[in-house]
Parts: sequence; C-alpha cells; structure tokens
Amino acid sequence: MKFTDGYWQTRADVTLLRPAEVRDLEIGDDGRSLTAYAPTARIGTRGDTLNRPLLTVRFHSPMPDVIGVRLTRHEGGLPRHPQFALAGSGTASATATVDENGGVLEAGRLSVHVATGEGYAVRFVADGRELTSSMPRGTGVALGADGQTWAVDQLSLGVGDLVYGLGERFGPLVKNGQTVDIWNADGGTSSEQAYKNVPFYLTNAGYGVFVRHPEEVSFEVGSEAVSATQFSVAGEQLEYYVIHGATPKEILATYTALTGRAPQVPPWSYGLWLSTSFTTSYDETTVTSFVDGMAERGLPLSVFHFDCFWMREFHWCDFVWDPATFPDPEGMIRRLKAKGLRICVWINPYIAQRSALFTEGMEKGYLVRRPDGSVWQWDKWQAGMGLVDFTNPAAVDWFTGNLGRLLDIGVDAFKTDFGERIPTDVVWHDGSDPERMHNYYAQVYNRAVFDLLRDRRGEGEAVLFARSATAGGQQFPVHWGGDCDSTFPSMAESLRGGLSLAYSGFGYWSHDIGGFEGRPDPAVFKRWVAFGLLSSHSRLHGSDSYRVPWAFDEEAVDVTRRFTRLKLALMPYLARVGRDVTAEGTPVMRPMPLEFPDDPGVAHLDRQYLLGDSLLVAPVFSADGRVDYYLPAGRWTSLLDGRNVTGPGWVREEHGFDSLPLLVRPDTVLPLGARTDTPEYDWADGVTLALVELAHGEHEVVVPGSQAGPDTVFTVSRSADTLVVRRTSGPDGHGAWRVVVPGTDEGRVRVSGGRLVAPVADLPYAVGGATVEVDGDTLEIDLEGGAR
Repeated sequence: MKFTDGYWQTRADVTLLRPAEVRDLEIGDDGRSLTAYAPTARIGTRGDTLNRPLLTVRFHSPMPDVIGVRLTRHEGGLPRHPQFALAGSGTASATATVDENGGVLEAGRLSVHVATGEGYAVRFVADGRELTSSMPRGTGVALGADGQTWAVDQLSLGVGDLVYGLGERFGPLVKNGQTVDIWNADGGTSSEQAYKNVPFYLTNAGYGVFVRHPEEVSFEVGSEAVSATQFSVAGEQLEYYVIHGATPKEILATYTALTGRAPQVPPWSYGLWLSTSFTTSYDETTVTSFVDGMAERGLPLSVFHFDCFWMREFHWCDFVWDPATFPDPEGMIRRLKAKGLRICVWINPYIAQRSALFTEGMEKGYLVRRPDGSVWQWDKWQAGMGLVDFTNPAAVDWFTGNLGRLLDIGVDAFKTDFGERIPTDVVWHDGSDPERMHNYYAQVYNRAVFDLLRDRRGEGEAVLFARSATAGGQQFPVHWGGDCDSTFPSMAESLRGGLSLAYSGFGYWSHDIGGFEGRPDPAVFKRWVAFGLLSSHSRLHGSDSYRVPWAFDEEAVDVTRRFTRLKLALMPYLARVGRDVTAEGTPVMRPMPLEFPDDPGVAHLDRQYLLGDSLLVAPVFSADGRVDYYLPAGRWTSLLDGRNVTGPGWVREEHGFDSLPLLVRPDTVLPLGARTDTPEYDWADGVTLALVELAHGEHEVVVPGSQAGPDTVFTVSRSADTLVVRRTSGPDGHGAWRVVVPGTDEGRVRVSGGRLVAPVADLPYAVGGATVEVDGDTLEIDLEGGAR
C-alpha cells in the first residue's frame, strides 16, 4: 500500500507518524533485547513531550543470525491470533549493549545498530558490512482520514540489490518494481493474485525479511520508494525479522529453521501421477482403460488420482463414492493397487448443503458462523456450501474421521484443493481474528490432513497435493501450481510461480502437465511433459479433457515414456536431493540465482532452473524447439546425448520433442539407478556413477537407502591420470555397480578391479565414455591422458 504522493509528499488522506529521533534506549532485563523510544518530532524542551506520539521499537532475536523488530504506537490492543509459530532458542543467542552513541544488539553474525540523537538511524550489519537500514521517511504509523491505521517500515535497497520470493507469484522472478499484496486468492496463474502468499522475501544482498503477520501484508518493492522495500499491515503494530546468510541458501536454511521444514516424502510420490481430469466423464471402466493403456505402452505409472466427481454432484464434500459410477470403490481400489498403484482422491474444506454432513456440521458447530450465529454459506463452487472450522478441535476430528474411512479402504494421499476464498465477515470457534484466518486457513486445513496421513501411514509416507499455503506451509508437502491455461505462456508462468515459491521456503512443487484449462495442442503437451517430469513431482491432469498421452499423438506416448523412465533412473540422485529439503531447507527445483549467487548473468533468469545441485533444466517453450538458455562457467555435459557445452554465456539450440537442454554440472558424480519402471527400488543396487568433468581431489556421493535401509557411500579420488572409486559403506548383498567416465576413449584406459563393458542399451540418458562394471568395492582407472 502506498502512503506517499511521489517522494516529497504524503497522500492527502494520510498522516504519517515518523520517528524523528531515538530519545532513549533500554536493554531488556535479561540483557538480550533492546528497546528504542522514538518520538515523532524532535524534543527540544519538556513541553515538546506533550501531545506527542511515541513509537516503541523493540529488537530481539529468536536464534543466531536473526533479529526481530516490533514497531508499535499503541500497545493496548487485544492480542490477535492465529500467529505464525517460530522455532529457535528464544533470546539466548543475543547480547545488547548501549553507550553514548546508541545501542547494538548482536545475534550471531548479524547485529542491529540504533543511533541516539537527531534523526532515526537503524542499520543491520553483518561481518562489518551494512546489509540494509530502516528508512525514517517511510517508517512509522500511518493514520487514514477514516480512522484506519497502518504500521509500516521501509528497508533500504542498495544499487543492484534484487528481491525474490513472496510466495508463488507468476510474474517476473525479480520482484523489484512490483506491488505485492499477501492475500490468498483463487485467481489462476495469469494475474497478480496467488494461491500461496508468503510474507517473506530474500535478497541477493545477504539478508531476507519475514513479516510475521498472517493477515494481509502489502509490499512495495522499490515501487513506492525506488531505493526501499516497504511493508505495511493494518493496525498499530508491525513485527518482522531480518535474517542473515552469507549465501541465499544460508538465508533459506535459517528462514526454514525458523518457520519449519518439510519432512521426507515417500519414494513413490516421485513417480508419475495420472488423473481422471476434472469434468470429464469417467467410471471404473474408464479408469481401468487408462491404467491398462499406460501399462500396454510401457509408461510407468505410480499414482492414480480421482478428481472431484468421484463424489456425487452437489454433495462435495461428503466423502461418499458416487454409486452410479463407482458401485464397488473398495474392490476397485484393491484392483488398482494390485497393479502396483497408489491412490489419491480429491477433497476440499467445503461442505455443500446437499451433503448429509452439512446438517451434522451445522448442528454440532463444526462449520464457520456469521456474527449472528448462522452458518456462513454461499453458492460459489457448491450450492449452499459451508466451511469447516479447523479452529475447533472437534471439527478437525470430524473431518479427518471421514477421511480416515477412505484410508481404511486403501486411499494413500489426498489432493487438498481450495482453501483460498476464506470469508472475513465470520466468527471462528477459537476467537481467531477473521483477517488473519483468511491466509492462515490454508495452514490449519493442510496440517489437519497431513497429520492424519502421518499418524495413519507413518513418518515419511504422508504426502498431499495441496494448492493453498502461506508461511510455514512447506511443512505439508507437496504443493502444485493451480489452474493454468494449456499454452506455452502459461507453461512459462507456471515455472515462474514454482521458482518464486522455492525462494519462499517450499522444497517440493508440481504443476498440471499440459495445463489445466482447455485441451493443449500436442506440441504444448509434449514440451510440458519434459518439463513436468523434470520437476520434483509430476502429474498429468486437466479440466475438461483427458491427459493420457495417446489422446494427443503417438509421439506424445514416446516422449512420456522417455522422460518418465529418465526420472525413475534419477531416483538415487532425487532421493539425496530430497534430503536437502529436510536438512537444509534447500528446494529440489532451484532458481539459478540460488545456486549461482556470484554469477550476475543468472540474476533475472526465470525460464530455467537447477534440479537439485547438479542438473540444469531449460524447458522448451515453443513448438519449433528453439530455446535460449544461459550456462554458468565450466564445461557442462548433456545428459541426453553426451555432448559438451561450455559456459559462461548464452546458448541457442533447437530440440525435438524428445529432448531439451539437460546439462550435468561440471565436477559432478551423478548416481543413476538401474531401474526405469518404478521409483521404489534399491537405488544402490546396480547403480551407475557418471563422473562428469571431475576436478582433481576427493569427492563423495551418498546413495540413500530405500525402505529405511542404510545408505551406500562412494568416494572418488581424481588425479591427473588416475581415478580411484571406492564403495566405502553400504548394505551387504549388492551386486555389480558401474562407473562411466564421459569423454574418455575406452581404448586409452586401463582398469583394475573392474572390466570395460558396452553401455547398457535403451537407456533414457546418454553419457558416453568408458563404462566399467565393478563387482567388488574398489575400482582403479589409469586414464593414460584419455580423460579431460
């Protein structure tokens, strides 16, 4: 929200109470917080203290490298909840000092410096460098002509400082110049609205900012004051946290430690999901024809998803299978699971009036009510629908109890759709503030369902397919991008949304392959298949048309087969990357600036990304196959055809539908699995290690153990003319494994501990070079100068 008229003037209908000086500083009783008292005009005499607003600014720290700021005018307001929960160690890490010049609060490497005397100067410093500062012209409390108040702060942006994040936003990846309102909306993927709004941004200047307000937060990113990021909330108080990190990954690690990280997702969830689509006509015969058609064409399928019309029309949600189309749901699920599939079903948090659950929910107080005590209802989406009140523990038990009966007959996952159009003219069971509950509803909704799955299926087996979210929602994976059009521009905007969400702390993300609205042109579908199967999670889904590949053309079948098999071969790598999500908060799909923060050439890139730390993916957004992408420094290797491409610089190529730029980063040991028919296998058994442009020195690669088995660890030692590869730990009973040295002439290597073999035929990847099979634990290769 803008409060100024240009740079010099305040809006005519707004009075801005700005801090004019810091009159006094106090150290908290524990010595670990600092409070500044800032009047809104210079105090020259005692009389100047009369009839004068005073702003109170408290600085504290919940954990190292994080400093919290709470700016307040009037503190007498009633407490507002819900509130974003924070992890951390309280204030144990912070120390405060005050002298004649001002005060300092130190928390790890980050400190805040508050000057006393004329003017208002608050600087955030790390390692002797100022990261940002609070700008007095835009900081304070704004008073509207109608009595409305807003608390606001501005943090400076230096030359070249770029801002990323703020949730799943479909515009440019860099947010400078944008106005962003944190308010969840069911607005598709083609506007300023978003399903997943997160009041957190990350910069390339060594810090991020988390505004700890679940209600609407308005950000002006270089759009009110060009040299500042401004954020404001309605009311008399503003709370935010400045988070320092030497790299963007460090900032993201600290932010997700503060707000929560995603647990591990089940291995089967990485496989291909196929949906009935939304408004199409289907029954068990249709479903079986899809599943069998995939098998007959050699298209590995892991999950089958039933969208809305598994229930009767006008009954959503009553969690009862439509007997006209699914007369034997338990038997059907048993038959599908016998084919090796997991089952997902669509749900939402709305209860239609025709549903038998509506009357029960109304009578027991499980539905959100208006101030007069009546149930809140409207006719959007479902006729007369009400909204489950997840602030009522009994309502949570009621809702999840109905879901539990679906788990009893074999359902494995839920698509938790909707949760954005949450009214504010209502009363919540626990007295929650309606403005705060609008965004926060996604959190309580997804938590309830995720906790049920975790309780019933066990740790590491719970997975959602969720649309709505806010800060902390990364704890309940997986999220998908929502309703996009079936066009190349919409494919690109979906990717921008996913990368922006990755910058907001979310480790897993998916999208509707081929787009949701309309029937995609075959070219769009085939290009989207490659992109979708090189995303963390992959689902074929649409609105009013089926998404089985043969509905488009036979080449679509071949393309789907190739990239599905490729993803399954990448499971040893993806499983390790998934661990980074839980351990460090680093997403599976990584924006280029997150992985290459020191390369200015990547700063604005939003049409390519890193899948994990070692695979660069540049989706093709055209039918003719032309694609431009940027390659950071080094000699990269194409995983699909083995050729080398050298950066830094821009590359223009043309690709058939069965290809796209997929480059292995230099100095990589890439583990490739021995199976391409399922994500659920022993990833270390028969693994192939592709040694790509290795630098001299020691390298280690971990292949996670499947089904909670022990990890297998390989070490690689590279010198000028020798490679030594050792399997240093792992379970007993594994057979042969392979090593590929790309770019090496097989005729110029000598092998000890293994044997040169021909590459396996019909693989979905190609990293040509010397291929060695190893039966034992150690391999030595004398390269004779044959490797680069």
